[in-house]
Amino acid sequence: MSWWVYALLSAGFAALTAVLAKVGVEGVPSTLATALRTCVVLVFAWGIALARGEHAALASISRRTLLFLALSGVATGLSWLAYFRALQLGPASRVAPIDKLSLPLTVLLAFLVLHEPVSWKLAAGVALMVAGALLTLS
Repeated sequence: MSWWVYALLSAGFAALTAVLAKVGVEGVPSTLATALRTCVVLVFAWGIALARGEHAALASISRRTLLFLALSGVATGLSWLAYFRALQLGPASRVAPIDKLSLPLTVLLAFLVLHEPVSWKLAAGVALMVAGALLTLS
């Protein structure tokens, strides 16, 4: 499958995440809810990696790769903690679009750090998505 199929699947699962988490976080401390969810993700991801035999590549992973994966994990954890707290305090239909404001930050960081090009079409699309997210606040 192409990368865009996986990206669409990611969007669909992210939508399910928001709705399911909103129901699941009721009456539970948001940090505990995040910890429980993280355990499920951990078991699920390791199960798939083991089933596909990908664990064999562990010995060949560089320290640099491990460092950046660890930093990415910390950023993911912080994002999930903030997301679950936001879901606990606000409506999912407003929290999810605001969460998607990560898009302009991702494009900016990809440009600055990874030197990815930013076309006028990409910039216009990002601007429209930001405008859409901001419209959900009113």
